[in-house]
Amino acid sequence: MGAVREVPRLGPVPGDEAAVEPPRPALTLPDKTSIAVLAFTNLSGDPQQEYLADGIVDDIIIELSRFSELFVIARNSSFQYKGRAVDVRQVGRELGVHYVLEGSVRRGGDRVRISAQLIDAATGAHRWAEHYDRKIEDVFAVQDEVVRTIVTILAAHVKKAEIERTHAKSPNSWKAYDYYLQASDCFTAFNTSFSSKDLYETRGLVQQSLTLDGSYARSYALQAQTYEAAWVNPVDSDFLNPGALEEAHRFAGKAVQIDPNLPEAHAILGAVLTWKRQHEASLIEIERTIALNPNYLNWRFGLAFVFAGCSRRAVDVLKAQMRLDPFYPPAASAMLGSAHYMLKEYEQASSVLRDCVLRAPDLRAGHVGLAVTYAQMGQMEEARAEAAEVLRVQPNFTISGTVRQLAAFKAPEDDKHYFEGLRKAGLPE
Repeated sequence: MGAVREVPRLGPVPGDEAAVEPPRPALTLPDKTSIAVLAFTNLSGDPQQEYLADGIVDDIIIELSRFSELFVIARNSSFQYKGRAVDVRQVGRELGVHYVLEGSVRRGGDRVRISAQLIDAATGAHRWAEHYDRKIEDVFAVQDEVVRTIVTILAAHVKKAEIERTHAKSPNSWKAYDYYLQASDCFTAFNTSFSSKDLYETRGLVQQSLTLDGSYARSYALQAQTYEAAWVNPVDSDFLNPGALEEAHRFAGKAVQIDPNLPEAHAILGAVLTWKRQHEASLIEIERTIALNPNYLNWRFGLAFVFAGCSRRAVDVLKAQMRLDPFYPPAASAMLGSAHYMLKEYEQASSVLRDCVLRAPDLRAGHVGLAVTYAQMGQMEEARAEAAEVLRVQPNFTISGTVRQLAAFKAPEDDKHYFEGLRKAGLPE
């Protein structure tokens, strides 16, 4: 197991605001062995190296997530504690996990030190701790060793064959990986800012990664995501531009071709096929993603199932994902609400959609979903108010324009049901 040493641990600090925040309700522990990987502390003294620490943790989460015997909390939730002094036992209660992994990363020149410690979330006791001093290009080996050690401790029954099968393919060049991490960090920023600057910067960094290693599937998958995001969101001229969707399809297909066992490649290909209205092919890709990584999180899975006429499956998948990500984003509520709407479960739909608009008042999808739901419930005053909110967020919103191009329903009855709600709510044709 390696030498064990005492290491500093996150804990409440007197006077720290995070320490006196009221705790969230405790979640029930899952049947599987469960773990949350907190953001590692960047000890490099350079904020510009934050992406490296975050990227290393991302990859540890991804690798742990591939094991069906483990229940792994999503990055979105585990990173909620980043930069805060918290009691690991509180984290365990709020995320509903048995174990927490925390650590630090220090980069100096061409060297990197990675420290990690595995903690029993119920007692706060350390189960394992180790640090690694390596050349920066050996970071893949460190990630692999951390994951294998944790899997050995937490799930000794995991077969060696599964460990080998689930191991991700590393790029041929450390620098290609470095550019990929920077691109991934930039794309995370885009998903909050929806800024063309962040989008273009992401593409540029991905292209540098692919120039150094043209066979790195994760970079192709990320580039596909940038074009799919540009097609869906009104960022620039690629909004609803068929050429952007074709680029997303091309990059996603390349990623799957290079690495058929890469979950994110199948996930983005499934999303693109949904928008292309190839529903059967889309669901095959999404179910393949879930089979490859039962902990993989992608809220658009729900949308794909709704459009394909499988709204009950959408509800099941989204609720399972919400448990993996207790701090789930408002968009998840919007998609769950849409699934309930299509099932004509209007009370359930209105409940989750109200949560969505409360948390994200400028998210168009939440207001649209609530408008059609209220309209079907006969609450016309509330429906009109939500329709007004839709036009506040997007003044040029029209049923025949924006919605008609994005609403990729397979079943005519589902299409009719949705557009009936839009017109009842008084949204402009």
